[in-house]
Amino acid sequence: MTENNNIERCEVTAIHEDVVEAVRETMPPEEKLFSLAEFFKVFGDTTRIRILYALFQSDMCVCDIAYLLGMSQSAISHQLRVLKQAKLVKFRKEGRVVYYSLDDDHIKSIFDQGYQHISERDTD
Repeated sequence: MTENNNIERCEVTAIHEDVVEAVRETMPPEEKLFSLAEFFKVFGDTTRIRILYALFQSDMCVCDIAYLLGMSQSAISHQLRVLKQAKLVKFRKEGRVVYYSLDDDHIKSIFDQGYQHISERDTD
């Protein structure tokens, strides 16, 4: 392999059809991969990551999250709407207060794995 624009490439064109077919057979349908990409896009915003981290610690209302993060309630509400549409958070009403929480335990696992990955990468 030679280096071209910092990308390693083969020096010859050789298609390994057995490998390509084996991988093709395991590939999920395109719409599932699209949904997965959309899911991970939600994690691409620092405010949403901060909100998720806060909700790992405790259920919180919009007022508390806004105060914690030093942001307006409307900005937090907007981000919570995105998180809710992605099924990452859910809410419950108690009287006049709406509390947000993680939708399920998978969210923390995904976050923890990503955090562990970047922490290991930062020590290299």
